[in-house]
Amino acid sequence: MKEAMLYTGLDDGRVKCDLCNHHCVIGPSKRGLCGVRENKEGKLYSLVFERAISMNVDPIEKKPLFHLLPGSTSFSIATVGCNFRCLQCQNHEISQMPVEEKRIEGSSVPPSKIVSLAKQYQCQSISYTYTEPTIYFEYAYETAVLAKANGLKNIFVTNGYMTEEALHVIHPYLDGANVDLKSFQEKFYKEVCGAKLQPVLENLKLMKALGIWVEITTLVIPTLNDSEKEFEDIAEFIMSLGPDVPWHLSAFYPTYRLTHLSRTPAAVLFRAREIGLNTGLYYVYCGNIPGQGGEDTFCPHCKRKVIQRLGFQVVQNDIVKGRCRHCHEGIHGIWQ
Repeated sequence: MKEAMLYTGLDDGRVKCDLCNHHCVIGPSKRGLCGVRENKEGKLYSLVFERAISMNVDPIEKKPLFHLLPGSTSFSIATVGCNFRCLQCQNHEISQMPVEEKRIEGSSVPPSKIVSLAKQYQCQSISYTYTEPTIYFEYAYETAVLAKANGLKNIFVTNGYMTEEALHVIHPYLDGANVDLKSFQEKFYKEVCGAKLQPVLENLKLMKALGIWVEITTLVIPTLNDSEKEFEDIAEFIMSLGPDVPWHLSAFYPTYRLTHLSRTPAAVLFRAREIGLNTGLYYVYCGNIPGQGGEDTFCPHCKRKVIQRLGFQVVQNDIVKGRCRHCHEGIHGIWQ
């Protein structure tokens, strides 16, 4: 265990966790909603520090991040636990383990070992992913500091529900983030995720203001968040951040507690992409349907294809020093 960052002691031995926007008030010997932060005698402890449940070398495109060192690999880590209860979670076996099974599993892997492995496998970044990195903040923070010192990029794949304070603490070491904007409905966030929409929107604004490279993913779930009005609302919000923010529209596959719903038709994703482009966004992608043309990057100036992808593989890259090879216009992102 490690004493947690970002909490406040209260009366009667209780503590208030200031790590995410649930702001859990935790009584003695109790845990927060995430199931991995416990109050022991008036001090809050992380139960997952240096306890990795998953480590893999992934293409950066799998995060998905299309504008941050495309074609590179990212050393990806996670612990158990999450501060959301998403009914569509594809990693629910590990994200919900502390709550549903009352277990905390994981191997002892210190930050120095993670950085060493990332360099050994010639990764250019470390991604804190699979579950929600906010809930293993201390682990991610210490790893990120060491990674930055070793010339590696740091990436959060996140639901965007951290507090403003947490984001300010991590941001000097955080190069990029893919943030799930799961819906533009408070009802969806409450009933499907067990959270609220507004903190996610505020954190997206803050990330952009802090200079963190941001890409946004929306998993399109039939009957729940697949209306044209929903796509229009999300596209307009992303435009308020800037037309250069990439938007990934991913196909849903029946899983976890939503096995009764059908997979997302490709036509729905392409209609959402059309809405995003018509709103003025430069980069809109269709995911989980490889080979259908929604994964390529086009220059916003000359409209020529500058990156061709197939699944998580870059087939051709015509970006040279951050510029379109054809018209020499700058392409937004973090490049080699």
